[in-house]
Amino acid sequence: MKRIAVLGSTGSIGRQTLDVAAHHPDLFKIQVLAAYDEVDILAEQVYRFNPACVVIYDASKYQQLKDRVPASVEVLTGQEGLCQAAAYEDTEIVVVAVSGAVGILPTLAAAQAGKRIALANKETLVAAGDLVIPLCKETGSELIPVDSEHSAIFQCLRDERKALQQIWLTASGGPFRKFSREQLQRVTVEMALQHPTWSMGPKITVDSASLMNKGLEVIEAHHLFQVDYDRIQVLIHPQSVIHSMVEFVDGSWLAHMGVPDMRIPIQYALTFPERFETPTQRLDLLGMADLHFEQPDLERFPALQLAYEAGRTGGTMPAVLNAANEIAVHSFLAGHLRFAEIPDVVAYVMSRHQVKVVRTVDDVLQCDQDARELTRERIARGG
Repeated sequence: MKRIAVLGSTGSIGRQTLDVAAHHPDLFKIQVLAAYDEVDILAEQVYRFNPACVVIYDASKYQQLKDRVPASVEVLTGQEGLCQAAAYEDTEIVVVAVSGAVGILPTLAAAQAGKRIALANKETLVAAGDLVIPLCKETGSELIPVDSEHSAIFQCLRDERKALQQIWLTASGGPFRKFSREQLQRVTVEMALQHPTWSMGPKITVDSASLMNKGLEVIEAHHLFQVDYDRIQVLIHPQSVIHSMVEFVDGSWLAHMGVPDMRIPIQYALTFPERFETPTQRLDLLGMADLHFEQPDLERFPALQLAYEAGRTGGTMPAVLNAANEIAVHSFLAGHLRFAEIPDVVAYVMSRHQVKVVRTVDDVLQCDQDARELTRERIARGG
């Protein structure tokens, strides 16, 4: 039985992780739960899964949660508590499903402790991949991707990385795939949150609509698989049935297919290299009309191009891209920025950044903070 820490247990990936664990009580024991400030949901999860430790990131909610859970449960708070939870002695696997750059430090803590990391937080590798990957190699920590695309590549590649020609990341194209530039100017929050194939949290749903999510995945793939950016391609695939593909030097392709259900890659990250039955539907190829592919339009969706530029620039630039995008997306969700202005704001912040080599996590965190401040200033001035 594997003992698991779920960081971000009240979010979409966290809840689906708990669903997988509940489906296989003989395989998994939830040892640690962590969330931002959702006391009611977290308390319910504690009583359902009986963990040894629980983290509420928002310190103002600490006592409220403490009063709601059994005295035997250790309650931690803040970034320090999240890092303690990531390195918790009685766990083998850490699912990093928190949103945004807050995942960087706990991921590093888990890697330092030699845990298997089921990574569902792409921002960590985007901003700090230069630190995370070497640390995992040094400590022997396994880093297994949970994103459906990277899980697909991981499963297709296995031990054939030397024969890899190109990685092909697939993208649904989001709800605005056929929108004109004029239509993109009129996108509302409600429209952006209606993803055609996946059920996700609001931030990643908006990123999927702008194709920034795919751009972040390009940078993540570069770090995970140690592949140059020229060998990472993106294809629009609206059906979301082929989750990604790899092309080998001999002309062979391997594609990973399945229904768009995150419980499949989540479970694989927990059970690798073994496979077990999942509580999901099965793919019905006969019931599908066709599988369609097209190139992404970088003029209508410039966020993807910005991510390629940030990745190729390297150093602290990807962290700046990520930080600026986080603030811009949250401003859009709050009604302070138009959807089409998100990449404009990100491009502005990137243009103002003096790139540095990433040597320590403080290099990343300082650039992250500076980029967020500059993004807020730019948005306050009118985008």
